[in-house]
Amino acid sequence: MPENEPLDSYSQIVAGVAAELTGKVASLRVPQPGRGNASRGGGGRGGESLGSGVVFTGDGFILTNAHVVGGAPAGTAAFADGSTTPFRVVGADPLSDLAVLRTSGTTPPPAELGEADELVVGQLVVAVGNPLGLAGSVTAGVVSALGRSLPTRTASAGRLIEDVIQTDAALNPGNSGGALADSHSRVVGINTAVAGVGLGLAVPVNRTTRRIISALMRDGKVRRAYLGLVSVPAPLPALLAERVGRPTGLRVAEVVTGGPADRAGLRAGDLLVSAGGSPVAAAQDLQRLMFAEAIGQPMAITVMRNGALVDVIAEPSELVSA
Repeated sequence: MPENEPLDSYSQIVAGVAAELTGKVASLRVPQPGRGNASRGGGGRGGESLGSGVVFTGDGFILTNAHVVGGAPAGTAAFADGSTTPFRVVGADPLSDLAVLRTSGTTPPPAELGEADELVVGQLVVAVGNPLGLAGSVTAGVVSALGRSLPTRTASAGRLIEDVIQTDAALNPGNSGGALADSHSRVVGINTAVAGVGLGLAVPVNRTTRRIISALMRDGKVRRAYLGLVSVPAPLPALLAERVGRPTGLRVAEVVTGGPADRAGLRAGDLLVSAGGSPVAAAQDLQRLMFAEAIGQPMAITVMRNGALVDVIAEPSELVSA
């Protein structure tokens, strides 16, 4: 290509995102005594794990994956300009695979956080991170699917990270904790897993994860409410869909015996229409209600059962580690 020939529009977008974000994504080194290589998208050697992290505030907070930091209290962040700074782990939440770090030195200007709920399948996304210890690496692809679920990396069997973004942008060990950005350089996801060739996953940046991030910054942990049910999206009957103005609800697939949902009288096969006065059409709608303020508080839930609408009152308990 001649030097004066302009880049095509696709290349201009990717190059623009790279120029904007590369300096704002740190390479993280986290001592992990007694631990081998990090798995499922992390990288590591000997007693340390490697990963990436995104500067998201002007006073040195970094967003990364919980599995990158593991149980470590601190580590070192290095940036594309050659600067390094120690950090401490402010809080980590394995159930969302998010962690917040606070640096003690100077960091680049923050990246802008976007809104993953506005993504559409086929949309261009760019991954920025430090795979295999190679700082400032950029790959591009599209949003392959939305609303995926990813098993947590904790011992809490059966728990899932909901609403994960699937992309074909190439991810490799060490990309974990890096940025998944839209064409305007807004961070819409935090890369979390390499699930196979051409298959990467990212935790979305949206209203729910913003609450998680705020809780980690404020309290160092996230308190969650628990109903004790498993649900999947399902179509509403035509008349009900017309009445409530949306086509789907959540079908209860399983109710945990003795849990809050069970005590409230919810059953497998019920079709959730609303909870806490808010419509529920997808798993994230219910998730958004399951935070500290819901613990121990009456929650009105409306379901369709045998063709009739049924109202119950559930009292979510606090979710505790298994």
